[in-house]
Amino acid sequence: MAREVRKSVSDNTRRALWGRGAGVCYMCHRPLTGDLLTGKDELNLGYVAHIVGAVSDGPRGSKQRSSVLADSIDNLMLLCNDHHRVIDHPQHWRDYPEELLLRIKQSHEAKVAVVTQIPPDRKTTVLLFGAGIGDHDGALSAERAKNAVFPDRYPDHREPTILGMDNLVTRDQEDLYWRVQVENLRRQFLRRVKVRIEDGEVSHISVFALAPQPLLIELGRLLGDITPADVFQLQREPAGWRWNDDQPALDIVLDEMPGVGPEIGLIIGLSATVDFSRARAVLPGAPVYRLSIDEPRRDCIGTRDDLARLRAAMRSVLNAISKRHGRGARIHLFPAVPVSAAVEIGRVWMPKADLPITIYDEHRDKGGFHPCHQIGEISVTNEVAL
Repeated sequence: MAREVRKSVSDNTRRALWGRGAGVCYMCHRPLTGDLLTGKDELNLGYVAHIVGAVSDGPRGSKQRSSVLADSIDNLMLLCNDHHRVIDHPQHWRDYPEELLLRIKQSHEAKVAVVTQIPPDRKTTVLLFGAGIGDHDGALSAERAKNAVFPDRYPDHREPTILGMDNLVTRDQEDLYWRVQVENLRRQFLRRVKVRIEDGEVSHISVFALAPQPLLIELGRLLGDITPADVFQLQREPAGWRWNDDQPALDIVLDEMPGVGPEIGLIIGLSATVDFSRARAVLPGAPVYRLSIDEPRRDCIGTRDDLARLRAAMRSVLNAISKRHGRGARIHLFPAVPVSAAVEIGRVWMPKADLPITIYDEHRDKGGFHPCHQIGEISVTNEVAL
């Protein structure tokens, strides 16, 4: 029966199917050319599979339609070895009725059609930073990230660029943790991102990050605002990295507590409420500014426009603090923000124009906010080149 099926499909139809399917399995999207171990691209790992069986007594076969549809591209799918076997297996083929396979085929070919229409200048470098990236069931899986950039952009490489922070034995209440993590991030960024930007290989970056807020702010500082970037936010409902356009627009307000001195408090309370008193506990008598929303919540960033509003508010308050308090002042930042907001805070900060910032992290074992990282005063070039 296998020989009969292979002879029933013409070479022209096979070539057309490979084009429609983009050379990957319709069911698991596994590439069907090449070998990951040897790097050889001439291997053909794909099978042309029939939806309505090519023979009447085969899986999903029909006395009336099998011979008619045997060479019809609308009745064919491109599958890997595993899925080709399972849909025709004597014990399992009934679990894959014609209707289901047609839906899979139509969905896959529609996606390929959309992707191939994306202009070449819309490519992006997918960047992952955080813990658990090796677990494909986790939030930072490569597949979830790549799917999130469509249909606006497409990944420039099959695999994302990964800046990892796994397998460290220190904990975030230890000073050593922050020194090691920041140094690790800077070195990886230099080797895996910065040199590629300077070589012109990277023209746009899509950022997917899950990490403590000071590290996310540092990542944003390293990225800066020179290279165009889209920073994505992990959504809770529905779960994933897709934007939630049904969410109300973010309304950020600025208020302040007057004080004196060159040490300036800046609270950004978007995902949780941070009272002035908590900053004053660290900076007695200091002026404290606060950016906040009416109902702080973890999923407050739902759209790209929300991030644009945050960037504008952050830029405005940094300018106001610098103008009012002078170049000798220092900002003490108390953030309670979603992950995308933390990255954007770092991107907004300008090394030559803005005041140095000491970033605080909240830890209950230490009784509240404690300083863990600072940006400014040391040149960016020297920091990254360590």
